[in-house]
Amino acid sequence: MLSRRPHSPTVSKTFADPTYTCVAVWQPSSSDTYHSFFSSCVSAWQNDRVEIIANNQGNRTTPSYLSFSDNERLIGDAAKNQVAMNPHDIVFDAKRLIDRKFTEPEVQADIKHYPFEVVNQDGKPAIQVEYRGEEKQFTPEEISAMVLLKMKETAESYLGTICNNAVVTATKDAGTISGLDVLRIINEPTAAAIAYGLDKKVTGERNVLIFDLGRGTFDVSLLIIEEGVFEVKATAGDTHFGGEDFDNRLVNHFVQEFKRKNKKDLSSNPRALRHLRTACKHAKRTLSSAAQTWIEIDSLFEGIDFYTSLLRARFEELCQDLFRGTLEPVEKVLRDSKIDKLLEPDKSIDLDEAVASGAAVQAAILTGDTSEKT
Repeated sequence: MLSRRPHSPTVSKTFADPTYTCVAVWQPSSSDTYHSFFSSCVSAWQNDRVEIIANNQGNRTTPSYLSFSDNERLIGDAAKNQVAMNPHDIVFDAKRLIDRKFTEPEVQADIKHYPFEVVNQDGKPAIQVEYRGEEKQFTPEEISAMVLLKMKETAESYLGTICNNAVVTATKDAGTISGLDVLRIINEPTAAAIAYGLDKKVTGERNVLIFDLGRGTFDVSLLIIEEGVFEVKATAGDTHFGGEDFDNRLVNHFVQEFKRKNKKDLSSNPRALRHLRTACKHAKRTLSSAAQTWIEIDSLFEGIDFYTSLLRARFEELCQDLFRGTLEPVEKVLRDSKIDKLLEPDKSIDLDEAVASGAAVQAAILTGDTSEKT
């Protein structure tokens, strides 16, 4: 159960982290400002409300990408922009490898789709890149910590102060590696539910089910909100399932189609796979609102253009088992919480920003905010 705790004058700065990176910073002052940033989203608690902070590119979300080269390490938008030119040393989706064994079938399946190299480091997966002329290996937690530090810098630049303490939804190890003192771990659905309760001004008792199918992980939680108190009734999910699995399914499908049409296998070419994956991501998003989409890639592999189409019905057929897999955690949560009826889903809330907002509110409560809005 989440509730208030007494004001603690010894806490000076706090930041919260949903997924990879979120921060909520508390500055004891006449205005008592709380700041939070989330994986790809930075927000601030000011004047009794959450404000989303843009990064240095002016974007409200920041990709969790890292690029390594001979002379620099890039994080976020700058790294993602290097994907086509430097596919072997661009790292993403490291979160899916956290707390996994190298020999696990799921890890081995993921490795086939990564353009970067994943090696066995004492039985656990590690990411190997060329950085400043040397071969370097980083654990998934170290990669997450680098993203966390980048987002921390974004918050500090906005605040004009140092952030030391953290509330995280990622791993405590990532926070510790980045030099932060992790005060509490809060899962993403809980943070989103807090933001929902704040946004909807919930009165009385209300059941809220959070369905969070992220890029690499899947979480479902059911909470009860009553008089500003949030109680988690049940949780379920899969730490190794997300949107990337749908992307992988499409990539495999079109690799086979390209091979069938052109008698050539592009699966061993990281650059071609990266272009195809990007096109598949766009196609997936388009099919959420359209019945058909087209994929057009000039000179995809060995100078051959690739043009094809995809119907939503075909996409659903290709990913049928994945869609079914999202229902099992929902059913489990409903059984565990003994609830058999749900209201219509609310699609108006941006989940990325909701997690950041909820983490900011929780950090505010942890550091003694007495505002009625928290």
